[in-house]
Amino acid sequence: MKNNYGAPKAEINELGRVQDRVSFLYLEHSRINRQDSAVTVTDQRGTVFIPSAMVNVLMLGPGVDITHRAMELIGDSGMAVVWVGEHGVRQYAHGRSLSHSSRFLEQQAKLVSNRRTRVAVARKMYQMRFPNEDVSKMTMQQLRGKEGARIRRVYLEQSKKFNIPWERREYKVSNFEASTPINKALTAAHQALYGLSCSVIVALGASPGLGFVHTGHDLSFVYDFADLYKAKYSIPVAFQMTAEHGNQDIADWTRRKMRDAFSNGKILTQMVQDLKYILDIDDQISADTMHLWDDRKGLQKFGVQYHGDDQL
Repeated sequence: MKNNYGAPKAEINELGRVQDRVSFLYLEHSRINRQDSAVTVTDQRGTVFIPSAMVNVLMLGPGVDITHRAMELIGDSGMAVVWVGEHGVRQYAHGRSLSHSSRFLEQQAKLVSNRRTRVAVARKMYQMRFPNEDVSKMTMQQLRGKEGARIRRVYLEQSKKFNIPWERREYKVSNFEASTPINKALTAAHQALYGLSCSVIVALGASPGLGFVHTGHDLSFVYDFADLYKAKYSIPVAFQMTAEHGNQDIADWTRRKMRDAFSNGKILTQMVQDLKYILDIDDQISADTMHLWDDRKGLQKFGVQYHGDDQL
């Protein structure tokens, strides 16, 4: 049905799949509006048009002014919105599921609510990082220690490769500038990866907050999921950008390089496959399936007016 603002609302099957979209765009000090099916971004240099169905996540930094019409379009097209603080060190919000299905969420809640299945999923995620080893008998403490050693090794390898001194991961959320250049770059790179991870999780209908390794935070599963890709993407990018640019606009350079690293779409395709594998979801997902739950008769049709014995 055509609305009063120009272009009709797109059907779900008309929207770009999450793995086919541009990974993320970072915007600051601009006004965001809408024209038909495009998001418009205006600053002192002019206006650009962004097809709403072809971007996974908008990272909105300081000085952004966005209209209600733009947010309406963003919500309809399944684009995630991540409001971030200066230098992208915080994130606040996300959009509606692109699939409009609760299947991922129900499966995730089922797995995380049982201790045995929760540990099994956690082991599965660690196994993805150690494909040539059997971690099926390891405790969570052993797995955390093994992963910690792996990441420390990655940091040292990148430090030697790019000749960047490395001591430890250290940063203050409230004071970005107090960090060393490499820690600034790591913060910016990880935030870009978190944004992309969050957009995939939300687009497929899973919950960012139901983590299997991390817990207690509304982005726990985002941290779980993003940890699968740090060694390949955000850590190498951060060390490379520090080697090339030092402390000069390091956050901006890092975000641009992360965008380039995501540009071929391979990580998006991999993320979708990995999320389905982690939650044990097959590919047959219907976006239009909705039922009424019944404790005796199973799933029942919705949109039907029930009478008489049907209520007993």
